[in-house]
Amino acid sequence: MALPRGGARRIVVDGTAYRWRVRRRPTYAQALGWTAGTFAVEHADTPGTTLIVTTGRPHPGNLLGHDAVPVLPSEVARAVRRALGAGWSPTTAGSPFRLDGSGGGQAS
Repeated sequence: MALPRGGARRIVVDGTAYRWRVRRRPTYAQALGWTAGTFAVEHADTPGTTLIVTTGRPHPGNLLGHDAVPVLPSEVARAVRRALGAGWSPTTAGSPFRLDGSGGGQAS
């Protein structure tokens, strides 16, 4: 599943270009604070498996007014390195690779 081009930001990690984005509108569960915000990353030139990173923080569009810390490019770069080390293959087709970026879990 490829990321929509609109709103995706480019980042270069260790010489490889990726695109990433935070979902503009929260899911129902994210809006109510039941689940944490996420961001998605894919290889910029040859999209394959998408990396989905759970931040452990509220989505910026939550309806309860919880303070939301923005996702920074440095956080995206750390997540990409961690996912690559855990076996993510960004140019190979497959199911999304999930990574708990909140520090509380492991990749799946």
